Amino acid sequence: MRRALIRRGRRWLYVIHRWIGIVTCLLFAMWFVSGIVMMYVAFPQLTNRERVMALPAIAWDRVLVTPDRAMTSAGVASYPRDLRLMMLDDIPVYRLVEWNGAHKTISAMDGRLIDGITSEQALAIASHHPGAVHPQMIGTITRDQWSVTARYDSLRPLFLVSLGDREGTELYISARTGELALDTTRRERIWNWLGSIPHWIYPTVLRRDGAAWRQVVLWISGICIVVAVTGFWIGILRLRWRRRYARGTVTPYRGWMAWHHIAGLIGGIFVLTWIFSGWLSLNPGEYFAARGPTENMAVRYAGHEAPRIIASFRSTPPPGAVEARFVWIGGRPLMMLTDREGHQTAAGPENGVATMLSDDEIFAAARRLLPDAAMTTHLRLQEFDAYWYSHHNERALPVLRVGFDDAARSWFYIDPRNGDVLGRIDDSRRTYRWLFNALHSLDFPLLLRYRPAWDIVMWLLSLTGMIVSASGIVIGWRRLRLTQNS
Repeated sequence: MRRALIRRGRRWLYVIHRWIGIVTCLLFAMWFVSGIVMMYVAFPQLTNRERVMALPAIAWDRVLVTPDRAMTSAGVASYPRDLRLMMLDDIPVYRLVEWNGAHKTISAMDGRLIDGITSEQALAIASHHPGAVHPQMIGTITRDQWSVTARYDSLRPLFLVSLGDREGTELYISARTGELALDTTRRERIWNWLGSIPHWIYPTVLRRDGAAWRQVVLWISGICIVVAVTGFWIGILRLRWRRRYARGTVTPYRGWMAWHHIAGLIGGIFVLTWIFSGWLSLNPGEYFAARGPTENMAVRYAGHEAPRIIASFRSTPPPGAVEARFVWIGGRPLMMLTDREGHQTAAGPENGVATMLSDDEIFAAARRLLPDAAMTTHLRLQEFDAYWYSHHNERALPVLRVGFDDAARSWFYIDPRNGDVLGRIDDSRRTYRWLFNALHSLDFPLLLRYRPAWDIVMWLLSLTGMIVSASGIVIGWRRLRLTQNS
């Protein structure tokens, strides 16, 4: 009876792997090829550096409205997520982001709410970009392949403008607020059709519905995990180290089957962990916590639930600033000035005079982030640690790290230049870092420290995965042909 059950179990093991594998082997091959492309070409996004480089210098003499009045005009009485002063072509404006994600633009000249711009204004905005040669309007879009995600919903529709440069740069400018939302280059647009789009199963028709896309990827990844587990299991069952097969080999197979068997054993764990970690990236069950501070944390850190900014622009701040961001840290209002190179200077909003923001002041404000827990660590990091590192995204150094003794053992990373809370990590995010970033992208500190080592390991493992996938495609094709002819 026991032997019969084992034989039946093995038979189903082979059946499941064979027939589901035939369906999914193309997906595996696609993931390995596209993953290599993604190592060097990321999905288009607008970095903060690119954003500020496209802004003209603030015309301080035209700023007649204070931040307080701008918030009143926007109908905001409590602490906003973000409040900045910058230029909309030749008009100084305040850009305000609420905690629900709504974007509002208020004229700094007369306090009116700006709820739309013209195509001519969009071209004028694009002309300030350092790469602008001959800006031309391509058209107005609601959503396309590069602006498909929900992060752009509050800015839609979008003007699409070509800069006419050699790189084929195209800008996405919000028709509602005049903000630069995204930029893409020809290189990014071409390579992402071989990289992120197939890897993330990212066609616009599917990705426009975030919930549906998430379920599709979860189910596809889950099925592929079954294929990887059954394949690795079969590979171990068919392997003989001591009592070898008739030809003295450890595998009973020849040709493509032998390649599939041996490569699957060598790269099987990697294939399984890659698929599993990719599945985890969608946060099934909402286990992993958010990465940023909550609204309540931000309000406590600011030190005032309904903060006021008493600003006077009669004494002109240092020249060259393209953006002034208004923040509150521990009850102290500050104006963070940024130039086109991304350099930041803290200034007093009441007079525009440069001021200093000390680490101790930031640490004192940070104690309020979690009022029911005690701060256990506070230090300045001059080098990256295992959880704050620059690989796929640019990250600031030096950075302040504060830790608390709450149940989740929370850490916060804070920029000492401006007091921004850059990230939050707790036990669930630390688990995510090792289960996703480490397993999926091989973001191990040793490999990242010696970058060529990371590339070599990724290439070798990806090539092994390609051999497994390509051999599986050939075997599956032969099996289908044999079934059709029988």
